[in-house]
Amino acid sequence: MNNKSSRRSFLTTAAAAGAALFAAPALLSGRSSSAVIPDAEKPFTLRYAPSLGAFPELSGSKDPLDEIKFMYDMGFRALFDNGFPGRPEADQDRIAGELHRLGMMMGPWVLYADFSKKSFVLDDPEVREMIGGLMKKAVEIGRRTGFKSALVVPGRYDERLHPDYQRSNVIENLKYCAEFAEPEGITIVIEPLNTLRDHPGLYLTQMPQAYQICAAVNNQSVKIVEDMYHQQITEGNLIPNIEACWDQIAAFHCGDNPGRNEPGTGEINYRNIFKYLRSRDYEGVICMEHGKSVKGMEGEKRVIEAYRECDPV
Repeated sequence: MNNKSSRRSFLTTAAAAGAALFAAPALLSGRSSSAVIPDAEKPFTLRYAPSLGAFPELSGSKDPLDEIKFMYDMGFRALFDNGFPGRPEADQDRIAGELHRLGMMMGPWVLYADFSKKSFVLDDPEVREMIGGLMKKAVEIGRRTGFKSALVVPGRYDERLHPDYQRSNVIENLKYCAEFAEPEGITIVIEPLNTLRDHPGLYLTQMPQAYQICAAVNNQSVKIVEDMYHQQITEGNLIPNIEACWDQIAAFHCGDNPGRNEPGTGEINYRNIFKYLRSRDYEGVICMEHGKSVKGMEGEKRVIEAYRECDPV
């Protein structure tokens, strides 16, 4: 029996074990209650990227490689792992090898998101030293794994420094990042985050602000990751802002609001947003940076079905 047949056999067994649960009419709140996920093995039209650990029940394994294979069989063609740099090198190499074997992409992993310490808004030798160390780490990981997209959060706003000086410092510090990144083909993505609910006190909060910074850096190695959950809270106007910032966007994060769960659980019209991205022939990663509205196997199945509903053929 080949590997794919083995995985299909395993999934059939897992589905049978949970058939009584999945058959409940109220299970999917208006979605299909079928035990079989429609078009499960057909690739999605966009590269939605589940996080490692998203499907422990359905995949039936805690081994990252087994879960990656399950994701592939469900039609996903990308992976999202914020904590990738913190994994042992042996695990990084195993994950990279499996993704390359399956032809899957890796979304941006977090290189720097320390909200309490050194901030890119400062013109400070210690900040420059920190940035140099971070970029050397990004170069090493990129060379070894082939994953060359890393996320940076510039840090906290400084109330003692005029906003214009802070903007200038962020631009210069990102230019310094580009000195390391560009020769290696690495893309550093900066992420605007909301300060109203999740991250009070941060400097970078809006898409126009991020666009202005990237335009000033003026280097293909420094771009934006558009997190639609955060931007719905901060400013809304999602599709027009995506369109206005298109040439500076390298990746997306998604999650519905309120709740930060799968599409269809909040107010964001992801069906239309994904339709827009398809119209622009977007070929990058859409990181599924969200939780599940329901726990356990039922919730994992809902997540897959939510993306099928937003990704009609």
